[in-house]
Amino acid sequence: MSQGFLGNPSTLMLDVVVCALVVIVPALLVSIWLAKRGRYALHRTIQLVLSAVLLLTVLMFEVDVQLVHHGWENIVAQRPVPLSAERMDLVRRLLWLHLVFAVSTPIIWGVTVALALRRFPNPPQPGPHSKLHKKLAWVSTVDIVLTAITGLTWYYFAFVS
Repeated sequence: MSQGFLGNPSTLMLDVVVCALVVIVPALLVSIWLAKRGRYALHRTIQLVLSAVLLLTVLMFEVDVQLVHHGWENIVAQRPVPLSAERMDLVRRLLWLHLVFAVSTPIIWGVTVALALRRFPNPPQPGPHSKLHKKLAWVSTVDIVLTAITGLTWYYFAFVS
């Protein structure tokens, strides 16, 4: 098994995703802060970069986990100290919880970005779409925060503790 770079019995791409989850939430909050201060073009640029980087990272992660390692259980099975049956059950349940948010995030975020690109002028400025955009943006933000929290929790119980 290839080794990750965070010092845990993980893979390179699992560790990349962990780092992405840690970075994306503060970057998203900065982007929201910029929008609230009227820096709409910079907000748009940050959102487009974040969504593209996250999409690419997740695609590479899925290729690594599914095609290279044939599932996350094979990665976890390579731990020097195997997980107990009870811990494996916890890890499995945490993953299902994480997947609720991890699957909904790109859908909601994608809709938010697509509608913003279609309905806001270029350069972006407030308009009739602003009210819906703010609602979708907050749902997206909460969803990505929950994706990060549940993903990091899963990683901790699967590889760290």
